[in-house]
Amino acid sequence: MDLRTDPQYSGRVQYKFGNKKCTLKITDLRESDSAEYKFRFITDQKGGKYTGDPGVTLSVTDLHVRVNSLQASTRWARLSCHSSRLPPGHLHYIWYKNGRIIQGQTSSYCSDYFTPTDSFSCAVEGHENCRSPPLYAPKLPSVSVSPSAEIVEGSSVTLTCSSDANPAANYTWYKKNGDPDLQPLSKEPQLVFSSIQSSDSGEHYCTAENELGRRTSEYIYTDVKYAPKLPSVSVSPSAEIVEGSSVTLTCSSDANPAAKYTWYKERQKLLRGQRGIYRFSSISSEDRGNYSCKSENQYGEIMSSSVSVDVQYAPKLPSVSVSPSAEIVEGSSVTLTCSSDANPAAKYTWYKERQKLLRGQRGIYRFSSISSEDRGNYSCKSENQYGEIMSSSVSVDVQYAPKLPSVSVSPSAEIVEGISVTLTCSSDANPAANYTWYKENEDSPKASGQIFTITHFRAEHSGNYYCEAQNRRGRNKTTVHLTLAVSGKSVAAGTITVVLLAIISLSVFLWIRKKRASRESTEAEERPDDREQGQPEEQEDFHYASVHFSNNQADNLYSNIRPAQPRRHVEQQEVEYAAVRYKSARTAPRARGQGAAEDPAVLYSTVNKTC
Repeated sequence: MDLRTDPQYSGRVQYKFGNKKCTLKITDLRESDSAEYKFRFITDQKGGKYTGDPGVTLSVTDLHVRVNSLQASTRWARLSCHSSRLPPGHLHYIWYKNGRIIQGQTSSYCSDYFTPTDSFSCAVEGHENCRSPPLYAPKLPSVSVSPSAEIVEGSSVTLTCSSDANPAANYTWYKKNGDPDLQPLSKEPQLVFSSIQSSDSGEHYCTAENELGRRTSEYIYTDVKYAPKLPSVSVSPSAEIVEGSSVTLTCSSDANPAAKYTWYKERQKLLRGQRGIYRFSSISSEDRGNYSCKSENQYGEIMSSSVSVDVQYAPKLPSVSVSPSAEIVEGSSVTLTCSSDANPAAKYTWYKERQKLLRGQRGIYRFSSISSEDRGNYSCKSENQYGEIMSSSVSVDVQYAPKLPSVSVSPSAEIVEGISVTLTCSSDANPAANYTWYKENEDSPKASGQIFTITHFRAEHSGNYYCEAQNRRGRNKTTVHLTLAVSGKSVAAGTITVVLLAIISLSVFLWIRKKRASRESTEAEERPDDREQGQPEEQEDFHYASVHFSNNQADNLYSNIRPAQPRRHVEQQEVEYAAVRYKSARTAPRARGQGAAEDPAVLYSTVNKTC
């Protein structure tokens, strides 16, 4: 072992080479220095290592200084000079302090004050050249680390503490961590890490202590080189993150040498840098997601756990969909869906043609059985505490069978023979209806299209017509009745016929009347006083005949004679009424200015025609 590296000889050994001589000088010789010393020579020849043999034997007397008592607080000590080999008897001693003679001739010496740098020795008078080894407190300890090269985690590392002291110092190892009550790591001159870890890196120091004092070494930094440890990831601010604000992600990992960092979003690489910081100057909704970082150096790499970045923002433009997306048929189930990207989740309000319909959380509007009245344009509003936005509108087109058609007739007044008559049919339908015109009791259609025109209307055109509206969803129809109004010629013929029939009828009535009058006259002669007794005059008898005319396809004229009734309206028919009145001879009024009685056979007739 090279004495220069032995803590016991630290600072006391010197080598000298020259003139083919090798000299070893040991200062502050101690009894413990008694040993055999050898020199080893190393030449440049291959395998040329030789050890001098035999060695040199050194024997050191056991004269030494002891500390009998010590007052560390006042720096006061009582020392004694002792040797187990000196013969008993009264001896004179010489004391030395820091190499200089001090007073005293006994084996004891009382030092009233000393410092950690003071040294004391003694000698027997007459043998001053054989002084005892000096007694002194430890010098400033020196520390070393082995291996002195790069320390890698998991390797074996030794820290060594040495101090020049007599008596020999006791050593204690500590690690600086700011704790005033430090727990020692070792009480040996060497601190050994068989498999050093990153947690072992840091500042270490040692203390050397003997009876005269205690000294502390300088710090030695154990820089253990190791792969990064599991990174920690943080988000600032840690509270709610609102779109447009500034956000910082920080990744840190214990590593030596310092790690380099790579950021990932959902496993997609973003950025690589030295400091592990990723900033959003104005974060957007697209930046939300899970972020992680990788820490690496030449000794390894490791991935952090992920951290979620939740960005709150106002709703984006909503999308509106209709289900089913194909044709919508009346009576079917239809669902409108409104969705908008928002955080927190949006609330939705539905509108039809700007009229509010419904507000809810999920943005769904359902028609369990949609009707034609539900067709139109729909839109929705999406909102949360950060804002609101209106969707574009979506058209809901409901297909349905034609509704009951409406029919109009032009002209709307009475239809006269020879004019042009136009029928118009319309029906609410989706898709638009096709129209077909039929005449009752005829198989073939009369026309197609909404408008049907009859030019030169004649009696045979009278009757029931119906319009049928149809599309692929169904059909519906409406009937209209057309009747030809009675012309002037028809009225004259009808009147003549009525008069003839009335005369025949009235002739019968007159005959019956005359017969009754004769009987009443005979009875009157038998009862001459009846008139004087206030018998009331017989009331006038009126008889009415009504004649009904009905035009059919053959333009036939029909008549009915019956007792007149109050005039009734007969639907869809033209009616001719004739009222015939006669008066009996006894009740007929005299002609004005003539004074003559009316002929009882005179017939009064009034013919009324209504259409």
